[in-house]
Amino acid sequence: MVDAVVVGSGPNGLAAAVTLARAGLEVEVHEAADTIGGGLRTQELTEPGFRHDVCSAIHPMVLTSPFFRAWKATERVDYLIPEASYGHPLDRGRAGIAYRDLDRTVGTLGVDGIAWRELLQPVVDRMEAVTQFTLNPLLPIPKRLFDVVPFGLRVLEQGSPAWLRRFEGTVAPGMLTGVMAHTITKLPGLPAAGAGLVLAANAHADGWPLPMGGAQSLADAMVADLEAHGGRVVTGHRVTAASDLPLSAAVLFDTSPRDMVAAVGSRLPTDYVRALDRFRYGNAVFKLDLAVSVPIPWTNRALLDAPTVHLGGTAEEIAASENAVAAGRHPDRPYVLLSQPSLFDASRAPVGKHTVWAYCHVPKGSRVDMSVAIVDQIERFAPGFRDTIIAQAGRDTVVVERENPNDIGGDISGGEPSLRQLLRRPVVRREPWRTPAAGVYLCSSSAAPGMGVHGMAGFLAAESALRNTFRLPVPSLAP
Repeated sequence: MVDAVVVGSGPNGLAAAVTLARAGLEVEVHEAADTIGGGLRTQELTEPGFRHDVCSAIHPMVLTSPFFRAWKATERVDYLIPEASYGHPLDRGRAGIAYRDLDRTVGTLGVDGIAWRELLQPVVDRMEAVTQFTLNPLLPIPKRLFDVVPFGLRVLEQGSPAWLRRFEGTVAPGMLTGVMAHTITKLPGLPAAGAGLVLAANAHADGWPLPMGGAQSLADAMVADLEAHGGRVVTGHRVTAASDLPLSAAVLFDTSPRDMVAAVGSRLPTDYVRALDRFRYGNAVFKLDLAVSVPIPWTNRALLDAPTVHLGGTAEEIAASENAVAAGRHPDRPYVLLSQPSLFDASRAPVGKHTVWAYCHVPKGSRVDMSVAIVDQIERFAPGFRDTIIAQAGRDTVVVERENPNDIGGDISGGEPSLRQLLRRPVVRREPWRTPAAGVYLCSSSAAPGMGVHGMAGFLAAESALRNTFRLPVPSLAP
């Protein structure tokens, strides 16, 4: 018997395990895959020596997440914070670059520079309050709500028909829409506007950090801390029933609600199971990893300064692509989220060569191979790119789910990012991680506050378990 079991070793599961172990509890993590990390894994997917991030590649919320700040992630993992957070190419060699320096960014945006500052400066100035608001459940209503009023007003503006009206050119609207499109949902809309403004503000407040050695570096550091406090990880063990688990006072599921119900549904009230059955999973991704012989030959060479690049053209083109996916169609010119970490981290590829990480959005459950469409979008802004490809590995939604069962239908967000599910994640409760069954908690991105590498769903679930099951205080997370 152990004190607590965590099912799943993604960032949230490991955050929960670390928190519980530091409170003095005996903790065991059970991971279905043969390697730890979930969405934090880094593997050779194309050719030997080319190390690709399986899911997450850039971690914009590591620097602002209350959990990772308390745990001091940047003291445990070598993070590089480039001067340019992200880039956005347009046709005819034009491009927008979001630099960490807001003034520098404003100076490159010409007619829209002042509008960009007026949109984002108030959010950047209140980044801590905005982070506390967005990385915690919306219920109960947070204290000092007035601190996030400027953020809320801008979300309402950019999530409404007034979307982008403050801009006159095409570069700034493309840049803002590129970050809004991370959410895999209809544009414009309030969820996309909220997530996009947080990401855009993070780009100027702290930057978008790149984990040296790959996302696996963060998972390895979290496991090292867990083991240093007496915890252990069991890999290659998929939990499908309660009998698969050791006896424990608490079990925390870093899984989908569906898999939690499959394992311990008999312990849950029928009405709660029905509520979880109504939880909606979102649309999906087609992932493409490439090994290339040279850096991407962008027409605008300034894009080589940005580890993240959003491909899709104008704001209108990106919206059309995302709305096609929302309607269950595959766009001919998809929005592509791309990263080239080997520009900044030589450990990712053999000398002189590079890795490219990319995905586009597709309807849930899609079996369509989007490799050509993704390469075409890169080629559009980097003529000659196709000739640099040494090898590539594509993964459709079925493969994405097979490799990480939490990604139901290829949904890497842990659930549809709709307005309804901002409150109902997975149910409307003061402590949404705590189930009606004694000692059973949900700690994945299907629980509040949702998707992203921030560890907060795991930390908040562990905090709830410490309070309700173990009657223990939250421990120090510092090294």
